[in-house]
Amino acid sequence: MLRLGQLQIAWSSPDWVISKLILPECRSLSIASWDLERVNANADPKETHRLIRRGYTDVVDADLSKYFDTIPHSDLLKSVARRIVDRHVLWLIKLWLQAPVEERDGDGKRRMSGGKSSTRGTPQGGVASPLLSVIYMNRFLKHWRLTGRGETFRAHVISYADDFVILSCGYAEEALTWTRAVMAKLGLTLNEAKTLVKDARTESFDFLGYSLGPRHYPDSGRRYLGAIPSKKSVQRIKEKVSGVLTPGNKGALPEVRTRLNRLLGGWSAYFSYGSLSSAYQAVDDHVYDRVRSFLCKRHKEPGRGTKRFSRENVYAELGVLRLRRGRQMPPPCALR
Repeated sequence: MLRLGQLQIAWSSPDWVISKLILPECRSLSIASWDLERVNANADPKETHRLIRRGYTDVVDADLSKYFDTIPHSDLLKSVARRIVDRHVLWLIKLWLQAPVEERDGDGKRRMSGGKSSTRGTPQGGVASPLLSVIYMNRFLKHWRLTGRGETFRAHVISYADDFVILSCGYAEEALTWTRAVMAKLGLTLNEAKTLVKDARTESFDFLGYSLGPRHYPDSGRRYLGAIPSKKSVQRIKEKVSGVLTPGNKGALPEVRTRLNRLLGGWSAYFSYGSLSSAYQAVDDHVYDRVRSFLCKRHKEPGRGTKRFSRENVYAELGVLRLRRGRQMPPPCALR
């Protein structure tokens, strides 16, 4: 039995305790200064795009090696203790960090990690891991601010958890050298193979699901700095659509349509900025192909079913969400 303030709980799943008790308590307990609003306020593809258009085109496209697995518990708990003053909550977070985790590799073999002897890492997929990762990453961002590196390197850091880029005007290499040294002091390591310095005027980089960099006008071929959903983002939504429309899905058509439309609506709500025509068209084409194939198999329709299940039938009569329908696409010149 565990006591938290006036609450008594039976210890069961560490994740259950964190989700039901710790996170709600964090909203009501005396919390020192949460800097997290400032950490995540600029984690926005729009802001990244605006900065490269303003001339911050020397980019450090950073990648941390096994970030979630290497966060030092002792330093992380110190960071948490600056914000949460309830010792019971701190104790529970410490227990959660040391909870054993069972994983399976590609061959299906069991692998155990964590445990009482563990001194590093917060489980990926754990309910508190995103929050804890942001808290620890704030150490780097705070040091960046306090040492005036933004002015020194004429640069901005855009970050979300362990995903971050440094946008500079001519000092990307110096910013990378400084970042490498600071990360080492924090017990973290840059993935040297994936951390790259790029010139956004001549090559694209992917960040927060977008691909940012040089684009071309379809008619004149003139270049501009644009933002589009990345190829990986488009491929992921296609895979999720295919997952909904598997032959094994025996749900009623209205239920399948609702699930599919919710998936597409959420994706398009996030990817609502930038040059979207080609990405939206690619997703719409895939959705139509998968829906038509799904309906043909369900209704035992011979052939490809393009006559019975035309685009008009799928989008208008059946009510499947069409991303490009009714949306005025912004002209590329608006993104220069």
